Amino acid sequence: MEVGVATGSPNPNALWLNGKGMWLGYFLTVLFLHLFLLSVPFISTTTAWTLTNVIHAILSYVAFHHLKGTPFVTADQGDARRLTNWEQIDNGEQYTATRKYLIALPVILFLIASFYTAMIFEQSVVNFAALLLAVLPKLPFFHKFRLFGINKY
Repeated sequence: MEVGVATGSPNPNALWLNGKGMWLGYFLTVLFLHLFLLSVPFISTTTAWTLTNVIHAILSYVAFHHLKGTPFVTADQGDARRLTNWEQIDNGEQYTATRKYLIALPVILFLIASFYTAMIFEQSVVNFAALLLAVLPKLPFFHKFRLFGINKY
């Protein structure tokens, strides 16, 4: 028996992202969000794509870059409590397949939204701002970086 050695499974907060079907499930969630927005009678197709892009950007920012810690008891003895969910994915290793997927999806959403909005200036600005919100925090430069000390603790 070794005293002081933590044994257990890896952090389940980041482990689910590598699970079978996560990529398909994530894509289908975004697709169902878009289909729901299309079903609202007074929302046009261009507005639905812009709203899909913006809602996805906001929710993914909050889920991956604002929430910290883990709701599970882990064997890391509190190491994850100051890390965002994005920083916990694959133990902080950059450019893994999961991270590439989570970066590519907002870019693809931006391209689709830009295509369907026919580059209408106002919607293009909103779509580009959503792209920046979704992609910039995922870049390696921002790993463990807190802009203006926001969300530092």
